[in-house]
Amino acid sequence: MAQVAKVIRNFYRDSVALMQLSARLSELPGVRQASAVMASANNLALLREAGLLAGDVAAGPNDLLVALDGEDETTLGAALEQAERAFDSQPGSSAAAGPRREPPRSLEMGLESMPAANLALISTPGDYAAAEALKALHLGLNVMLFSDNVPIEDEVALKRYALAHELMVMGPDCGTAIVGGIPLGFANAVRRGSIGLVGASGTGLQLVTCLIDRLGGGVSQAIGTGGHDLSRDVGGITMLQGLDALADDDATKVIVLISKPPAPEIAARVLARAREAGKPVVVNFLGADPASIAASGLTPVKTLEDAALAAVALATDRKPESRASISAPLDLPPLAPGQRYVRGLYSGGTLCFEAALLLGEVLPDVYSNTPVGGARALENVWQSRAHTLIDLGDDVFTRGRPHPMIDHRLRNERLAVEAQDPQTAVILLDVVLGYGAHADPASVIAPVIEASIAQAAASGRHLAVLGFVCGTATDPQNLQRQEARLRAAGMRLAGSNAEAARLAARIVASAKGT
Repeated sequence: MAQVAKVIRNFYRDSVALMQLSARLSELPGVRQASAVMASANNLALLREAGLLAGDVAAGPNDLLVALDGEDETTLGAALEQAERAFDSQPGSSAAAGPRREPPRSLEMGLESMPAANLALISTPGDYAAAEALKALHLGLNVMLFSDNVPIEDEVALKRYALAHELMVMGPDCGTAIVGGIPLGFANAVRRGSIGLVGASGTGLQLVTCLIDRLGGGVSQAIGTGGHDLSRDVGGITMLQGLDALADDDATKVIVLISKPPAPEIAARVLARAREAGKPVVVNFLGADPASIAASGLTPVKTLEDAALAAVALATDRKPESRASISAPLDLPPLAPGQRYVRGLYSGGTLCFEAALLLGEVLPDVYSNTPVGGARALENVWQSRAHTLIDLGDDVFTRGRPHPMIDHRLRNERLAVEAQDPQTAVILLDVVLGYGAHADPASVIAPVIEASIAQAAASGRHLAVLGFVCGTATDPQNLQRQEARLRAAGMRLAGSNAEAARLAARIVASAKGT
């Protein structure tokens, strides 16, 4: 095995573009791991921890670093050349087209070229993200802060400044938003409509907006807050601002709030404000007591699917309903003796959280790296035990690697391992489409599913691979084609994450000896 690294001086690309490039490089023959990052001290430390970088590197935060691990130096050298060609490629221009326009190199230059702009999307290393966000706020711009690893004290300072100046900060670590019909970050192509959302979860927002679209509804705005907004330290500043904005928006008829359980005093503050919105408000605080929400005169729901169902019903003046049970026959071959466990491999953290919550209610011995309810913390995230659900987007899995929505290699490797375990009965997966995600996820997941099911069958076992596709008919990946390819590989698709988790629980509960 060999490792190579290349430093490109004073060259910047945002984190989404670098994750996508890392994924493309990882798929090249002979490349085992690839990471393209800005060479901040934190990123260099993560690369060393991931085993992709040895020794000192003469690089600074303004430099771009490509680190590769693979079969031999010749193969990796060719991969580096491909990376450099990707950086060098620019849209063609000709003399006839007139003088070439200089791309903006600062927020000020960008605002000069777009004086009507009122939002800046910031995706820089976390060490510098707060400073850039503050510059944007000083220029009178709202901010979507895609960057993570921003200290909590910086988040509090940014949001308090924004609040005092009638601006909004979405984030840090805000992965998803839809503003004025424009998808930002990891988001999906959904129709416009009368349902507005505020969510502390990227994939939670993605799933609910996609289900709203599939149910025939539409989205006015989807505002991300970042995962720490509803903590005691931050105080729910962005969720409260988003709630107020949607309450004042004539295009919004129904409001949906999405989060893991907030700090109790922050939840009380948010619910009190929601009660004053003057519009129906659907609340999905995963794992929270629905009675406390209902007592506020709001509409509590248990799952992300129920949030979409309730919102669409209320938007069309109907009574909300829930799909809390699945009555259809299982219609699956019997499991072999010893097959009794569910293994969930998720790219979406909130989706893993929701599945762990649902399985923990009905199955014993549920473990997760995002434990909730009856689920327990997994001591070794690289080794499953009993029923295990893993959020592969957690930092421990993404150090030196692209996010699993972009690069499915790590999950495919884990899927193959779980499929070989004679105790595995069900493998649960999510497949997330939309802007920023892998261009054709089924093409890389389906072969591994096919091979895993065939290998289990050769050993006298039936392996059930279940899941759902989070996407819409107008997403760039083509939802219908993705679902058809996965079904052809043997994957059973549910209509939502909750439905898939409940179906998995039914399968293992019906197995002999469980």
